[in-house]
Amino acid sequence: MNVLKLVDWRPATMLKQILAKLPRKPLKSDSLTSVGSDSCNTSPNSDNGIQFTNTCSVISSRLNVVKRKSWAIFPASIIAGGDLVEPHVPFKDVPNADKQSLFVSKLNLCCLVYDFSDPGKNTKEKDLKHQILLELGDFVASGSAKFTESAIAAICKMCAVNLFRDFPPRYHSHVPRGESEEEEPLFDPAWSHLQLVYDLLLRVLNQNSLDAKLAKKYIDHSFIIRILDLFDSEDPRERDCLKSILHRLYGKFMMHRPFIRKAVSNIFYRFVFETERHNGIAELLEVFGSVISGFALPLKEEHKVFLSRALIPLHKPKSLGVYHQQLAYCVVQFVEKEQKLAVMVIQGLLKYWPVTSSQKELMFLSELEELLEMISMVDFEKIMVPLFRRMSCCLNSSHFQVAERAHFLWNNDHVLNLIAHNRHVIMPMTFSALEWNSRNHWNKTVLNLTQNLRKVLSEMDQELALACQNKVEEENSKSSLAAEKRKMTWERLETAASCQSIVSSISGVRESASCVVSY
Repeated sequence: MNVLKLVDWRPATMLKQILAKLPRKPLKSDSLTSVGSDSCNTSPNSDNGIQFTNTCSVISSRLNVVKRKSWAIFPASIIAGGDLVEPHVPFKDVPNADKQSLFVSKLNLCCLVYDFSDPGKNTKEKDLKHQILLELGDFVASGSAKFTESAIAAICKMCAVNLFRDFPPRYHSHVPRGESEEEEPLFDPAWSHLQLVYDLLLRVLNQNSLDAKLAKKYIDHSFIIRILDLFDSEDPRERDCLKSILHRLYGKFMMHRPFIRKAVSNIFYRFVFETERHNGIAELLEVFGSVISGFALPLKEEHKVFLSRALIPLHKPKSLGVYHQQLAYCVVQFVEKEQKLAVMVIQGLLKYWPVTSSQKELMFLSELEELLEMISMVDFEKIMVPLFRRMSCCLNSSHFQVAERAHFLWNNDHVLNLIAHNRHVIMPMTFSALEWNSRNHWNKTVLNLTQNLRKVLSEMDQELALACQNKVEEENSKSSLAAEKRKMTWERLETAASCQSIVSSISGVRESASCVVSY
């Protein structure tokens, strides 16, 4: 009776009790949850529990490693959600909320690089990429782009994939270029895309909304090194774009300025002392001309070292004519900021003064005149003796242009004033060179310039000029007497040598005759 009371014979109640006793099949979400929590926390007393726990730990650790590696390259937003918006859609057809995702999506699409050596290959894809690059440039220029970390990473990735590349080897690279020789430029066939990528990067760097502290994570030292490597491109259009980009990088990323100066110095060292081959020396010097003009006073020791070890040795290579204008501007900028540096620069010019290259001598003389216009009297006295020894050689140069340029140095009023204050030292060295020109030089123009210069020096100090003239004539007479004595000495030696040969031949004949008689 008690049993019958406990049982409920109603059909609905019995059905519920039966269904409750049946085992339930877990849902997918529940099973995933159990794998992540309950199954991983199974008691260690069970063998299956131990195996399942180890499996879960291994899977989770591998997932964490993959996540860390992907985040180290680009943020997770680019990896997972960068292509949420179709990249082929124009910006105008997308609501403002989705434009940032579309921006990143288009950047990722432009990471595809095509071969431009075959004009008929992938023409549709090339045209599509060209159009998307134009849209990206306009979007950045409009100021609508937000430079979040994911956007900066996508921009740097796209620029790296498209721009950073190895240049083809040059033929006859072991032969250095001449004094002012410029090889025929080679134009990159992919320039239609490269130009748009450079324009996009420059527009990004020009945006005030770009946070340098946030961007330095991706525009780091390795990125800057690869940018500097591109200056060796054969295409002058690319080097011209790189000038603007390097200038903006130097201006915006103040934390990278010492590294940029050091990296450019290393390029100069390698060019001067190792290869003497680089296509972008003129462009790098042009950028640094504006950088040097912004140096604060007093100049740091680092900047002076850059002048003495990087800029001055650049006068040595044979290809000086390709970049001399930019180099002279950089040097003059240093001297304008600190006039005492003129002594060091002129000493460097005298050290690397060309002996066989007349074209380089003309460049040196032009740069020297600019430096002498800024030098003080005290500093001039430190270098006037070796300087005017070299000028005397230039006055006597058999190359008429070098001789003319050296004579024109006296037409500069400031230089003439320096010479007038130190005429007792300079005029004796100069008069001997002028006397030699008046007697031996072959060019009529140089002869006329020599006569004019002698008049200028005579008007400056007539007594000193007469004394120098008398001294030169005395030295010439002494040298002529010494030459006559030398000639007579050689004649006596030749006579003695001929007599000795005659005597030796006669004695040889006698010996041979005696040998015949004894035989």
